[in-house]
Amino acid sequence: MALVNPFVSPTRTFLPLRVSAPPNKGLRWTVYSASFKPSLRSKHATCGAIADIKAAPLADSEADDAVLVVPTTEEEVKGEYDWTEEWYPLYLTKNVPEDAPLGLTVFDKQLVLFKDGNGQLHCYEDRCPHRLAKLSEGQLIDGRLECLYHGWQFEGEGKCVKIPQLPADAKIPRTACVKTYEVRDSQGVIWVWMSLKTPPNDSKLPWFENFARPGFRDISTVHELPYDHSILLENLMDPAHVPISHDRTDWTAKRENARPLSFEVIERTDRGFAGWWGAEKDGSRPNFLRFGAPCVLQNNREIVDKNGVKNYFSGLFLCRPTGQGKSMLIVRFGSTRSSSPLAKLFPEWYFHQNASKVFEQDMGFLSSQNEILLKEKVPTKQLYLNLKSSDTWVAEYRKWMDKVGHGMPYHFGHSTISLPKEPAVVEHAPAGLVAGQSASSPAKGGIGTMHAPNLANRYFRHVIHCKGCRTVVKAFHAWKNALSAVAVTLVALAILVSGKQWKAILLASASLCSVGVYACSSAIAMNTTNFLRTHRRL
Repeated sequence: MALVNPFVSPTRTFLPLRVSAPPNKGLRWTVYSASFKPSLRSKHATCGAIADIKAAPLADSEADDAVLVVPTTEEEVKGEYDWTEEWYPLYLTKNVPEDAPLGLTVFDKQLVLFKDGNGQLHCYEDRCPHRLAKLSEGQLIDGRLECLYHGWQFEGEGKCVKIPQLPADAKIPRTACVKTYEVRDSQGVIWVWMSLKTPPNDSKLPWFENFARPGFRDISTVHELPYDHSILLENLMDPAHVPISHDRTDWTAKRENARPLSFEVIERTDRGFAGWWGAEKDGSRPNFLRFGAPCVLQNNREIVDKNGVKNYFSGLFLCRPTGQGKSMLIVRFGSTRSSSPLAKLFPEWYFHQNASKVFEQDMGFLSSQNEILLKEKVPTKQLYLNLKSSDTWVAEYRKWMDKVGHGMPYHFGHSTISLPKEPAVVEHAPAGLVAGQSASSPAKGGIGTMHAPNLANRYFRHVIHCKGCRTVVKAFHAWKNALSAVAVTLVALAILVSGKQWKAILLASASLCSVGVYACSSAIAMNTTNFLRTHRRL
């Protein structure tokens, strides 16, 4: 998936496009030239090929430099960077459980998020100081977070307020407390500041201007994915793959529309980069992309309708690193323009399952890409053949990694690399909210292993994180069971009654109930069954 809206209406009128770059709060940008000046050859460019184009013959090096993004001779100056001194997107506010703790991770740091009795959010390190049990396995008692191992209870700034095993005259040890992390609820997303040493820097908290505009509405989803967050971001800023990978997923993606693209990089800093892009043949770049540290990508544009009214459109991707070979993504597509009448006929869960399908279409090759990067252990310039006409943002992102990767737990840059120093966290048993869902649906499997193969399952990737979809699946199950019971009862009555007219009425009613059962089963399958390409089916 890339800069494509999986929730779009099946019908939309094309209108003149004009885009402006909205300001990004708290960021200062330095403007650079968008042109590339290649002078070095990457190590992988050793094989010959014949291009399917008719042009004047060029020397091998000139031909490659004309179409490939190759490394420059300039060394990037690495500034100070600490991955903990950033805000990371944790969860959609509307999906945070009211009555249970939620276990989450940022890189290899395990956190627990919960609401106390007053509805206030708290974020702790996800381990009890007593015997290291996961607090996300626990429960909420009178607004306090209770460890389910021995019943120790914590509240506020991580203070332990109850130990059932202590004698009546004993005091709770002052060291019986948990580490806490600062969180903010901003524009419908919960963000966490990961540093325990530096106070939160609110100027770094992302703010998205379009989402604050009057009348702006969005459809937002959460997805867990079985590959590194850098692979995810790279994929999301790659519009060239959309016509091929997502062919006919919606009206915007058709493989025959794959074509050269044009890019213009206008801003580069140690906080990210930004620029314009569009189809090369149009000669315009109507889309504005901005990547901001540590893991925020947005694609904006403005459309002026036939009445001269300007409407704002945004595709926002908030990518959280959740460990080696894993990531979590919050996707938000929205606009100030009212939805089409046809789009309003579809329930929100339909668009959610369509978004899941989009990620499933990319999942196989992105997971394999992640695996190859870990095996090869070299920077991407030695592995990738980045084209100027499609992969400019990918090259920019990996070059940004070169600047700041030294301040991350691990990174794969364009010219540099640092492999994980810590072993991958392997969860042999699901915890917290996931445990509850997997216990009720054992056929869905557990979660574990470095590349999280079970996260290929739509149920774990999305449904358990979405209140709306969980409610819908539960409701369809209830309707399916009720209609099945009614259908059986009607058939039994049809057998017992003697009148032909009554038999016909009862059997017709049973048939309608059976149709309802089939419809409910289909809706459940749409929400829980992975997309599988036709040519991959056996």
